[in-house]
Amino acid sequence: MTLERLDPRQKSGADVRRMFDAIAPRYDLLNRLLSAGSDVRWRRLAVARALAGRSGATVADACCGTGDLALALAGDARTRWVVGFDFAPAMLARALTKRSATGKAGFAVGDALRLPARSGAYDAVTVAFGLRNLVDPRAGIGELARLLAPGGRLVVLEFFAPGRGLGGTLFKAYFRHVLPRIGRLVARGAAIDAYRYLPESVESFAGMDEVATWFAASGCEEVRCERLLFGAVGLISGTKRATAARAAEPTRERCVA
Repeated sequence: MTLERLDPRQKSGADVRRMFDAIAPRYDLLNRLLSAGSDVRWRRLAVARALAGRSGATVADACCGTGDLALALAGDARTRWVVGFDFAPAMLARALTKRSATGKAGFAVGDALRLPARSGAYDAVTVAFGLRNLVDPRAGIGELARLLAPGGRLVVLEFFAPGRGLGGTLFKAYFRHVLPRIGRLVARGAAIDAYRYLPESVESFAGMDEVATWFAASGCEEVRCERLLFGAVGLISGTKRATAARAAEPTRERCVA
């Protein structure tokens, strides 16, 4: 399967790896451009949720890409050490060039469905805009939760189909029609179709409420959903249960940014 024919509903891990290797040289530029810099603010929120009430935390960031979230976590005084995992070599190469001067971040090759880390090793586990790219995202949540110590925090930042209303309608039009065109102007070669894949992958992905149930099924409680940018971006967080007791229903908040 070539990148041009990549279908988000029939993708393989090799397809996704090839796509991200292709877009790695312009990935950071396009993130800032296409989100008008809002992705930086969203990652700050993810850091706040992951590290709330913690000190000396060890953190794993899955699907770390070029390392933006891992480095934001490393820059926080509450963090002792962060390791970013990704299975796309070109993305990891970019992350290594940006490694934090604090010396609190490392990067390693790792598939988010089979991470090379022992169970219960981390105080927090995060993933930003990578969950929907997994072949089995529900299994991915289970794998991320496996890495958490009891009481540890799981945080997912992801795109979702936006809600109804004028804001959601306008953003959906931007996502479907404007974003792919900007991607074509800035990207090169086969990478241009990654920005057609992006809106298609969002539209075919689970809803935020469904992802919250995956948290509960993986052993997390106090699951919280925050809706950003008219619901087009979701921040989902939960705490790894210390016992096998049944989790409470996810809580939901509206937070438009």
